[in-house]
Amino acid sequence: MNYSEGMFKDDVFKGKVIIVTGGGTGLGKSMTTYFSKLGASVMICSRKIEVLEKTAQEIHELSGNKVLPLACDVRDYDQVEQVIKTTQETLGPIDVLLNNAAGNFVSPTERLSHRAFDTVVDIVLKGSYNFTLCMGKDWIAKKKNGTILNIVTTYAWTGSGYVVPSAAAKAGILAMTRSLAVEWAKYGIRSNAIAPGPFPTEGAWSRLMPGKLREKYDPALKIPVGRVGEHQELANLAAYLASDFSAYVNGEVVTIDGGEWLKGAGEFNQLDQIPEELWDAMEMARNKSGSKLKMAWNYIKGMYKIRKV
Repeated sequence: MNYSEGMFKDDVFKGKVIIVTGGGTGLGKSMTTYFSKLGASVMICSRKIEVLEKTAQEIHELSGNKVLPLACDVRDYDQVEQVIKTTQETLGPIDVLLNNAAGNFVSPTERLSHRAFDTVVDIVLKGSYNFTLCMGKDWIAKKKNGTILNIVTTYAWTGSGYVVPSAAAKAGILAMTRSLAVEWAKYGIRSNAIAPGPFPTEGAWSRLMPGKLREKYDPALKIPVGRVGEHQELANLAAYLASDFSAYVNGEVVTIDGGEWLKGAGEFNQLDQIPEELWDAMEMARNKSGSKLKMAWNYIKGMYKIRKV
């Protein structure tokens, strides 16, 4: 057994119905595949029905369980209502909602048009609250327990330059996750989130980091465990949080990033770039001044552009 293998027995989602937005490609497809292997009937939706149909057929042939592909623009509440209704009529009562649909641009913010900003926020935040509100109202009206699982990101709580629309939208989803965990728990509805680090998908990564840019800014270089994530690792975590095994987990955001955000969060984390000989010099000079200490201090100032205040 290793981290690239499934962690659950095969019938964990037997008789369950799960919605996965953006389930036709990438991480959504990986999570859908695992849910289906574990016995779930899954509805996947996005705007590209051809992609959805191909994915649904692939997964069905692999698992033998129903995968329903439905075209839906998550930004349109009427369409969201309709796909939820169709899912219920086709697959039965819905047990789990996974808000996974997303979009992003890596760009200086001043280079983005307001339409580009709208596109990301509307898909990520509006799409998530459309499905959450519609599904939550349905569960409450029918007095049915439900589980909401949202995909956020670590920069939802730290912010990040060059992905400002995504950061703003994901922060909104994070607030919604925690708020509804309290408000809707009395209805038997749990709300949790996952904050993934780098899990390469060919489509998304080729758009965000084209060509040699991916080699220059290889994310594995800044991850303490020294590698990027395997899709199955994320699928395992999603399956746990969507299952009844996590019935006491509510309002939680689980980070799965190999320690990446912690390494980037500390004020002096980049001191790992200092060579060993300079650390030796600083240690020798702790109790006395000298040229080696001055050399080390100048090196650090150069890295951090420290100014006198």
